[in-house]
Amino acid sequence: MRTYAWLIISLVCMGTLQAADWIKVWSDEFNTEGLPDTSKWNYEQGFVRNQEAQYYTRARRENARVENGHLVIEARKESWPNPGYDAGASSRRWQRSRKTADYTSASLVTKQKATWTYGRIEVRAKLPQGRGVWPAIWMLGTNISDIGWPACGEIDIMEYVGYDPNTIHANVHMKKYNHSIGTGKGSKIATSKPYNQFHVYAVEWTAERMEFFFDDQKYFSFSNEHSGFDAWPFDKPHYLILNLAIGGSWGGQKGIDASIFPQTFLIDYVRVYQKKSD
Repeated sequence: MRTYAWLIISLVCMGTLQAADWIKVWSDEFNTEGLPDTSKWNYEQGFVRNQEAQYYTRARRENARVENGHLVIEARKESWPNPGYDAGASSRRWQRSRKTADYTSASLVTKQKATWTYGRIEVRAKLPQGRGVWPAIWMLGTNISDIGWPACGEIDIMEYVGYDPNTIHANVHMKKYNHSIGTGKGSKIATSKPYNQFHVYAVEWTAERMEFFFDDQKYFSFSNEHSGFDAWPFDKPHYLILNLAIGGSWGGQKGIDASIFPQTFLIDYVRVYQKKSD
């Protein structure tokens, strides 16, 4: 019994020492009911990327709200008009050629509200389930409007596709390494039904490397090879994105099960820590 007590005390002390290296600099605990806090969150709106099926709405409670201590991002099967519709647009201009969307959802971003260079970004969340859902917790470089993707850098803290229900993914993208040219860097971890309970998804990001965690188990690390900006654009500010996509280039590879909706992506908290030296 004494041995177990000593072990517990030692582990607590180790955790306290490790935690002492980090200072919480930003968080949202989602304790105020209603629409998400506009001092912390902006919205993406419309058909945004990856030929996804959903239309992202702005400040619509049905798709994004805080209730019972959680941020709720809800994907719904419903027809939604596309104000950018162009009857003459070709299918290649998919954001214009669709007259309506068959699904609505939300994508919340800290863009123009909060950005970070280095730190520990930690999100406790419960995922949606079913074929076609594609929730993500990720970051983009704030210079994306100037230099585009993937040069701006992308940090995927968590990606999940519903047709592969027991796998969590982490990835990074940049000009030198990205999926569009077959050089993407990432890893995955097996789990069991992440839609049944909350888990903590995190990245620890320094000037030298990024390490990705699932419930504090590290499963992916990406190091700065010091070969230039094309291979490490991560010394610049990035903003956070929480979104629930439907279908699209990855999430829709096995189709969409229309019978599963509505689906919710629940976020218990978002916390950002930085080291005293950052």
